[in-house]
Amino acid sequence: MRCDVLCIGTELLLGQITDTNSAWIGEQLALAGIDSYEHRHVGDNLGRMVDAIEDMLVGADALIICGGLGPTPDDVTREAIAKVMGTELERRDDLVEWIRALFGERGRDMPANNLRQADVPRGGEPIPNSVGTAPGLKCMVGDKIVYAIPGVPYEMRLMMSEHILPDLLRRAGQQGAIVSRTLKTWGASESGLAEMIADRVEAQTNPTIAFLARGIEGISVRITAKADTDEEARALIEPEERALRDVLGDLVFGVDHETMETVVLELLRARGWTLAVAESITGGLVSARLVSVPGTSEVLKGSVVSYMTDVKQSLLGVTAEKVVSAECAREMAEGVRKLTGADVALSVTGVAGPEPQDDQPVGTVFFGLALPDRDVEAVGTRLPGQREQVRQFATISLLNLLRMALLRG
Repeated sequence: MRCDVLCIGTELLLGQITDTNSAWIGEQLALAGIDSYEHRHVGDNLGRMVDAIEDMLVGADALIICGGLGPTPDDVTREAIAKVMGTELERRDDLVEWIRALFGERGRDMPANNLRQADVPRGGEPIPNSVGTAPGLKCMVGDKIVYAIPGVPYEMRLMMSEHILPDLLRRAGQQGAIVSRTLKTWGASESGLAEMIADRVEAQTNPTIAFLARGIEGISVRITAKADTDEEARALIEPEERALRDVLGDLVFGVDHETMETVVLELLRARGWTLAVAESITGGLVSARLVSVPGTSEVLKGSVVSYMTDVKQSLLGVTAEKVVSAECAREMAEGVRKLTGADVALSVTGVAGPEPQDDQPVGTVFFGLALPDRDVEAVGTRLPGQREQVRQFATISLLNLLRMALLRG
């Protein structure tokens, strides 16, 4: 079965919003073994939407339309699907009451324009939305199936997982199971990683291996196996994962939903160690990633965003003449460890740009690491990209430095 994706919204064409929905949908379709050959954007224009739907249904067996289901006049996905079907919209009383009840639960009256969200093309079916006011749509166009879901990411993902993917698999008559495992890596380029495991990739049949470049989150290696059952598919994946780990070693920092911060926090928790962070160039990004994980309060004692030089000096005791230096990074780490009483301390200072600083070019970063019963270390590097990329790369690189130190014991 082939299922393509159409994302609706003039804001996508203007670059006001980055389309992450179609990327996520495409990944889920691939994991489910459903082909997807085309993803397309179209603005909030009824005629162009109708043309796009008709054109895409020529080659696809199914089409997922994302966006345009809101209550405002420019949300015309329902109208476009009805025109393609050659039918009219009908207002569903059950949906009206459901939407009204949602507003009532929030202590609000339902605005009249939300009634539009209860309109369904005649012959179509609503798709339940458990977290929002916009029901989705499931409509047949001849022997093709069209799904419409809201563009709000968390609503879209729930509806895809709970309703659309199971329906697609049933229509595809797919038997058996498809299971994937993703190894997350940091520290090697995509080409370098591909070179390291070229023999494994060339020999792949079942399971298969795919690379997913995730920018500031590193590069993922996804292993996918097909079998009659989930257990049999996992049994195919396990030896392939072992073989890849033998080659990649400590480049692999996590699996599936693990992140660099969850892994680092767990390593610290296993040792009973607490952590403190002193940030300059990253401006709180390191701490923000850490506290996004539930239970971080068991490990993270505190952090200092010492952006200006006088704060580095007064709070952290920095005496280094140049703040973009290994000496400053060491003093920041030692200072925040003393200030908080933590077992372990991290620090980061550098030049995000756009101008050089302390005779150091843009992208220069120094990391500090203070561990129990060891001299404070400092590591310098040069990171690529513009200002925000440098800051994000510095954040995950600092966490990876700690991960590697903890793995070394």
